[in-house]
Amino acid sequence: MFHQVEAPRVPDALDLVTDVADMEAAFAAQRFQAVDAMRREAQAEAARHGRQLTEVIDRSIRLELAAALRVTEHAAGMMLARAESLVHRYPAVLESLSRARITERHAEILAESMDAEAPDVAEALMAAAIELAEQHAVGTFRRALGRLVDSFRAASLSARHEEAVTHRHASVQAGVDGMAELLLHVPAVEAHAIFARATAIAKQLRKVDGETRTLDQLRADVMCDLLIEGDTTAHPAQARGIRPSVVITVPALSLLDDENAAREPATVEGIGPIPIERARELCGGDRGWMRVLTHPETGMVLSVGRDRYDAPPALRKLVKWRAERCMAPGCGVPASRCQIDHNLAWEHGGHTALWNESPFCQGHHTVKHHGGWTVRQIPGSGGAIEWVSPARRRYVVQPERRVPVFRPADQGDPPF
Repeated sequence: MFHQVEAPRVPDALDLVTDVADMEAAFAAQRFQAVDAMRREAQAEAARHGRQLTEVIDRSIRLELAAALRVTEHAAGMMLARAESLVHRYPAVLESLSRARITERHAEILAESMDAEAPDVAEALMAAAIELAEQHAVGTFRRALGRLVDSFRAASLSARHEEAVTHRHASVQAGVDGMAELLLHVPAVEAHAIFARATAIAKQLRKVDGETRTLDQLRADVMCDLLIEGDTTAHPAQARGIRPSVVITVPALSLLDDENAAREPATVEGIGPIPIERARELCGGDRGWMRVLTHPETGMVLSVGRDRYDAPPALRKLVKWRAERCMAPGCGVPASRCQIDHNLAWEHGGHTALWNESPFCQGHHTVKHHGGWTVRQIPGSGGAIEWVSPARRRYVVQPERRVPVFRPADQGDPPF
């Protein structure tokens, strides 16, 4: 009896690209090891000849490496520092790079971030940080790593913020041609709220017939009007009364006690963790804040089905809150600047519902519809988006936050 043997798949052009990228990662790891070996050998040679390891010797090593590689001395210095860091302090990162599980850029970001922390903090976070690097694209990894570090430091966040806020100030730096820069060093929440309000007013002013100023120019003019005159009566009616909308996410249990707050800090979209005292204050009832209380077991699901095409404001906010960023692979555009997409198009029967909507930036929205990709929200995933490329590669983008399932109170379940 003869058995038909399936022929192995012939590598296509993208396979060749990824193979080369894997080799580049492995070679980068070898380069870091070789650079560090070269540094140690040069230092040992200088010591044998009685030359002290001074800045002059370090400069000589940088110069030789720069000349050999035909790069600047600055680039050579960065390479030497990064090699020393990876070889001696973070060998696990170098091992992951050598096996092409991460890219050279992942390794650089990870080393830079850990170098900024105390050695005990870096040691405690290293395993989790490498896992994030091996899972995510560079942009997504950078943000996830920042959240990991912030969460680790959340226990001391309130004390550090209390100290930092005492240094708030305003200053003016002289420019040229009669211009200057007004600088505000204030809490991040207030800074983002100021910028958001000025932007919202500026966007309304752009709609006025005959308006020729750019958004940046309008935003600057609006800030001047607000700070100098104290009101917006000179603006058209549609640009008045605008207030900022800032999304704050507070785990419900974190509102109850500080122990939970240390494990799951409150966060502000586009900013990161904030002190729990500030979060409790903001959750007191200001209509300008979108308050989403998360809980390990419950939440909400909103849908208007086929009754209307445009998502109502509450649903749009929830879709963007869940994703936080454009849901295209590796994209870092904030969800607040994205368009809401029906994953299954409305004209093909798609519903206006949380399980059929996600934010895409303008560029990726266009790619989704006209670039030959197949894009869908994975059922039951809580918002994960699957992108299948024209080359049939599959990429899954996870949302930043989980939206739990809502259980109606009449079924005997508590509201949270």
